[in-house]
Amino acid sequence: MNKLRINKGLRPSLVATLAAITVASMGGTAALAQNYPVTPQQRTTAQQTAQAGIPVSELAPNAPDEYTVKPGDTLWAISRLYLRSPWRWPELWGMNISEISNPHRIYPGQVLYLDKTGGRARLSTRRGSGAPDGTIKLSPRTRYESLSGMALPTLNPSLIEPFLSEPIIIDEDTLRTAPHIVAGNDSRVLLARGDRAYALGDANSQLIETAGPIQTFRVFRNATPLSDPATGELLGYEAAYLGRAQLKRSQSVEGQLVEGKEVINVIPATLDITAAREEMRAGDRLLPEPQRQLLSYTPRAPEQVINGRIVSVYGNAVQYVAQNQVVVINKGTRDGIESGHVLAILKNGETVVDRASNPNYTGKQVVKLPNERIGLLMVFRPFEKASYALVLEISDAPKAGDLLVNP
Repeated sequence: MNKLRINKGLRPSLVATLAAITVASMGGTAALAQNYPVTPQQRTTAQQTAQAGIPVSELAPNAPDEYTVKPGDTLWAISRLYLRSPWRWPELWGMNISEISNPHRIYPGQVLYLDKTGGRARLSTRRGSGAPDGTIKLSPRTRYESLSGMALPTLNPSLIEPFLSEPIIIDEDTLRTAPHIVAGNDSRVLLARGDRAYALGDANSQLIETAGPIQTFRVFRNATPLSDPATGELLGYEAAYLGRAQLKRSQSVEGQLVEGKEVINVIPATLDITAAREEMRAGDRLLPEPQRQLLSYTPRAPEQVINGRIVSVYGNAVQYVAQNQVVVINKGTRDGIESGHVLAILKNGETVVDRASNPNYTGKQVVKLPNERIGLLMVFRPFEKASYALVLEISDAPKAGDLLVNP
């Protein structure tokens, strides 16, 4: 593991710059993982905020005057610490744009200072006018940091990383025509990690070895239909992820003489099961492992008006949703949904009978209670018609069918 030697006597912005230059010059995955894109709108908002700050009234009630970034912090948590609306990350970035040039590079050890003069709030990494001379004295100290883990993530990576490659929303034909397991080694019916499996693909999806790295496949079962709770439209099929397998030998055909006649035998491909969430069996389908996508999860509100619903809770038979659970929503890329979009969850108000408003009225006076905001979620993996989203905050128990709107 490459390490970078950093002098803590340097200004934090200079430390960040040096780290960025060093990582970028190495051309490794760490540079790709940290160098997320910034949209023109985010940059414009940030630049405007950097000049004017934001109204003090828009700060969180207990926003600290000084905060030292700690290992384990996330950008969402820091946004929530300073802003009433944590998805307004561009404003938080804008408040310190002169000190932190990349909103996705904030590091443990940096100290954030809040200046609230003139009714406007500005956040920076050096003290405002309240400091005696506007400078910070730091004692030089050397530390060693792993390049791949220096900057803060937007969210706790463990909550969403498994969902970047495991679950999938597809059309019915994709899974139906994918290669399938036909048998296990030694007549095994159920297959687990370390077992050998044999699989076949049709003419359009043959399992053939190619030059380069070993081919890896994900194993799926039971494509469950996902329907829009509002319109009934079929949004796609959610395939249950079972595990992974590596291709060891291509499928082929072999001629054999039987009673003087040549018979063509189909020889299945050979695969080794390398990971298993559940036991696999004949009939389970194989889809190629996709390349890992390094995306920006900068929290932000959608630019367009969104009126959506929660479709289901991933991998769960229960109806209600807990914090930090992943849900499927009925909006996707065709609706302009992107990774990082934050939506508010509304509890659909019940319809009740008002029996007291008019005692002389013999019929039923039906009223609908107002929709109540009960949480926030953030999209992290959009598909065409549906998306996976992480539930970030809840004040009640959301459930499938609840409404989604702009935050």
